[in-house]
Amino acid sequence: MTYQFQTSDLVCSRMIEIELDDRGERVKRVQFVGGCPGNLAGIGRLAAGMTPEELIDRLQGIRCGGKPTSCPDQLATALREIAAKKNA
Repeated sequence: MTYQFQTSDLVCSRMIEIELDDRGERVKRVQFVGGCPGNLAGIGRLAAGMTPEELIDRLQGIRCGGKPTSCPDQLATALREIAAKKNA
């Protein structure tokens, strides 16, 4: 299952593509469009194999400088939205 999430205009990345396993229990791949290529590729590799819940717990609330959000925080937001859609 692959999901696309439009990020907030407060961050450098424009979109996040998230692929979950067939059961939606583990992240297979995360790819950011735009933003800092090295850092965001690193986040994507670290995210692979983790559960959405683990990522949300680790990433939510991270801020970028004085901004109220960050690319990692936007990933947590995207995963929360995916979970809400699955549970609806």
